[in-house]
Amino acid sequence: MNIAVVGTGYVGLVSGTCFAETGNQVICVDIDAKKVKRMQAGEVPIYEPGLNVLFDRNTHNGRLSFTTDLAAAIEASEVVFLALPTPPGADGSADLSYVLGVAEQLGSIIKKYTVIVDKSTVPVGTAEKVHAALAANLDERLFDVVSNPEFLREGVAVDDFMKPDRVVIGTSSDRAKEVMERLYYPFVRQGNPIYVMDERSAEMTKYAANSYLATRISFMNEIANLCEIVGADVDNIRKGMGSDGRIGKRFLFAGIGYGGSCFPKDVKALAKTAGENDYDFKILKSVMEVNQLQKKRMVAKIKDFYKGDVKGKTIAIWGLAFKPNTDDIREAPALEAIDELLELGAKVQAFDPEAMANVKEIYGNKITFVESKYDALKGADALAIMTEWNEFRTPDFSEIKTQIKDNVIFDGRNLFDLHLVQEAGLTYYSMGRDIVK
Repeated sequence: MNIAVVGTGYVGLVSGTCFAETGNQVICVDIDAKKVKRMQAGEVPIYEPGLNVLFDRNTHNGRLSFTTDLAAAIEASEVVFLALPTPPGADGSADLSYVLGVAEQLGSIIKKYTVIVDKSTVPVGTAEKVHAALAANLDERLFDVVSNPEFLREGVAVDDFMKPDRVVIGTSSDRAKEVMERLYYPFVRQGNPIYVMDERSAEMTKYAANSYLATRISFMNEIANLCEIVGADVDNIRKGMGSDGRIGKRFLFAGIGYGGSCFPKDVKALAKTAGENDYDFKILKSVMEVNQLQKKRMVAKIKDFYKGDVKGKTIAIWGLAFKPNTDDIREAPALEAIDELLELGAKVQAFDPEAMANVKEIYGNKITFVESKYDALKGADALAIMTEWNEFRTPDFSEIKTQIKDNVIFDGRNLFDLHLVQEAGLTYYSMGRDIVK
């Protein structure tokens, strides 16, 4: 098929590249001319494992191209994916101005039957708004609007797209249904389902899935906090819970809260939708409150260790991205911790395998960026671990003990075995487990 993808963020670029990988002709459109030139020159503008291989192959073979010319891309395409930002407003509602703005433009461009696909995460009822924006300037027989939410996890997005657990298609049009099923057939040959449903249910499915996963995370963080009070070990509890087939093992790890581009925004948006419909979604309010408080627990542990005074202390930080295998720092717990540490008068030396360039744009020279995890320890008083990158999991504990002045680690991701840290002679604070002294 001939496909246009409007927007080249994480969702748009991964989607466009993966569609090209199965033999489609894909044109990715973005208004950022500098970004488009970088992609035309063969540069992948985001870090996503495995994406560069598919990107290089499909650009080389002429199946994947990039442009700022929206009209030309639409005229050459039969399916148009809208993968545009939907940032949260001050009240938590999703900002649809980018999506609806492009929809209005499409109404003046489309000349033949085209399927318009909402790939962005959007509130219930958005497909109808997109339809209305198109219909203002376009014969309704020339288009259908489909809701096709993405379920991509940053860090494994390519695998998620190429081998999806499921594909959700929201449409009331048989013609659009046939087009979408044909497009996705190569991705579900092993038997994973394509669920076709109404547009509103498809839109709600994405919000419900992300909000439920965020709820699991906040629940386990509450369990971890209680464990610290009663003397239980959250890792043992996680294993005991996860072995129950009704619960499962995933998203049960305690830590310093969720971040990223999806969970915070989607939970807020679903709560906002509930409020607009006079429904008090109490669980979601608690999920957001718990998560915000959890992001502060790392610095609270540091303050307790230093008896409330961290002024002049140098804290080494391992990990800045909101999760491993990405350079995405949106809503990253590490950034909130850095802000609070700087406000308290502490100094920060930070390392992250991929996210430092993005963090430098925020902090400049307010914090020190180093070339390796061990460089971050030089002259530091303590180590704080914010992101569970694999390279942090098996460090040289003797090197840590030699470098950091106060022999203390604050681990927001529970990376280390308590006995190993104890044998190394380090003081160790983690989440929901005993303190090692």
